[in-house]
This record gives sequence, structure tokens and C-alpha cells, in this order.
Amino acid sequence: MSAPLPSDGVGRAVSYGLKSPWLSVVMPVHAGEAWLRPTLESLAGEAEPGIEVLFFDSSPDERSSDVAREFASRIDIVIERRPDLLGWTEKTNAAVELARAPHVAMLHQDDLWLPGRTAALRRWIEADPEAVLHLGPTQIVDSKGRKRGVWNCPLPRGRVPEATLVARLPVQNFISVPAPVFRRDAYLAVGGMDPSLWYTPDWDLWIKLSRFGVVRHHADVTSAFRVHGGSLTMTGSRSLENFEDQMRIVLDRHAEWYADRAPARAMEASIRVNLGLAAAAAGKADKLIPALRSLVALGPVGLVGYLHSSRIAERLMPRLRCKLAGEL
Repeated sequence: MSAPLPSDGVGRAVSYGLKSPWLSVVMPVHAGEAWLRPTLESLAGEAEPGIEVLFFDSSPDERSSDVAREFASRIDIVIERRPDLLGWTEKTNAAVELARAPHVAMLHQDDLWLPGRTAALRRWIEADPEAVLHLGPTQIVDSKGRKRGVWNCPLPRGRVPEATLVARLPVQNFISVPAPVFRRDAYLAVGGMDPSLWYTPDWDLWIKLSRFGVVRHHADVTSAFRVHGGSLTMTGSRSLENFEDQMRIVLDRHAEWYADRAPARAMEASIRVNLGLAAAAAGKADKLIPALRSLVALGPVGLVGYLHSSRIAERLMPRLRCKLAGEL
């Protein structure tokens, strides 16, 4: 592993101990010092030669980068101080550009790299190196790291037929950010993440990659998504109109892909439900009424299909458990 990191004089700490890494782990960070030690510890426990970490820090001070430097003897890491890149999408795009490995995984400052993930990702890639996107379930944990549920993808194991993706992914973004590993060349070819999307950039990316090439789904639970009151998904939503726009932009952008192959009423119901839940979280429970009406309008068969594709129970129940435990 690398020695304590030297600086190049412009806010960058450099460790290029690996000549040809097989995996680049991208970490977009902003004021993450409260969570970074368990996150980096989870990764350091799985570190091996062949993995580089790209730590892009837009924090106003050095506290997050200082935490990363504590792990410099255990992880091959590049620390970039980029206060000019405030959004996580911009930091991710810049890090992927810098990445030297053919495959990339994302690890946000409050999520976890679970035991066995490194070996699993290697197996996935070796079994199907042509796949542009490898997916798997995600463990959901609370602020103290306690397990609160598992977030699954409503997909068959192995290579996923395009018809299945096109029928389900436009209904709801069911892919948790820390779970996938993707090909760097495919990410760059589809244009990476759109910085103008503050709520749905990952959904847009997964659809772009699904349109670009093969997607493979695995059973292994190898990452954890942390739910807490300060997370971006809890604090990032603005007005309901902006929230709705974020979803419709993605659907409009990819309309030619799903066209008549995706369930239009389920897609609309999903938007209503997401809006209702966002409003309820802000204390406006009356906004749930249109959401419930849209679900009833689906009918029994349509409702079952929506529940399966959206994984709404798996997304809501962990948050409810956290709420009841006083975590949110």
C-alpha cells in the first residue's frame, strides 16, 4: 500500500503505487468528516493491490481530506481538493475522467463497502467483462450502522433482457448508488452524469448505460446505503414542482427508448407516489391523497406490477424503522 501522501502543491495528494488497477473507487465528498471513518474503514478492510481510490473533496476546509489521509498507508488513494466542484455529479464525472481502471464503483461518504464486496466485484467482472453495468441488492443501514432492510432490484439473475429493463426501470429508480460497478469507457461514452439533475442523475445514468450495452444482475449483497437525517436524499429536494420536473426530465429524455414498452400508468403513478412521499416528509400529508388515487386507478394487476417494479415497500420500511427509532 501507499506511504503517507505527498502534495503536488495545488491541493492534490497523490498515490500512484498501482501501474494498472483493475478497479477505481470514486468517492465524491463534501463535509463528510462525520461519516468518513467507518466508510473508509469498510473499504480499507477489503483493500487489495489493484484497487485505486479517487477521493474528490469539495469541502470548505481540510477536515474530510485529513480523515482520508489517515488511511493513506492502507489504501492506494488520490485526494483531490476541488472546492470548485460542489455537486456530487461534477465530482464523480471528474473522478471517472481521472480513473485508470477499466471498471469503476462509487462509494459515497456515508455508505459502506461490505465484507466480501471486493471478491464479488472481481467475480462479476471476470464472469462477464463485456457487461457495461453489474448490479446487486443493497443493505440499508441507519446512522449507527444497524441493518434496517435490503433493497433489491426487480430483475432476474444473470444477463437482464432489454425488454425487462425497459418495462421496469422507467417506473422507478430501483438501483442504489453504492451497489453497481460499471465500465469506465461506457460511462464516458454516454456522457457520464448530468450535473443539472440534482435528484435523478443516477437514474438517468442507469438508463443511459442500459441503453448502451449489457446489464447483469447478481444476488450478492455487497454494499450498504446509510439512511440518516442529513443525507442528500433526505435534504436535497426543493419545491414539489422542481421535484416533479427532475423525474419528468429523465422520462422525457428517454421516451424513445421505452415508448410503448413501459407501463405508462404505472410510471405516472410512481411520480404521484414520489411527490406524495416527499410532501408528507415535509409535513404535507394531504398530498398523499392523489398518490393513493393513482394507485387505485391501476387496478389489481397494475398495482401488483407497480409494487414489484418500484420496490416501494423495501424503500419505505427501513426509513419507517429509522423514524420509529428516532433516527430521522
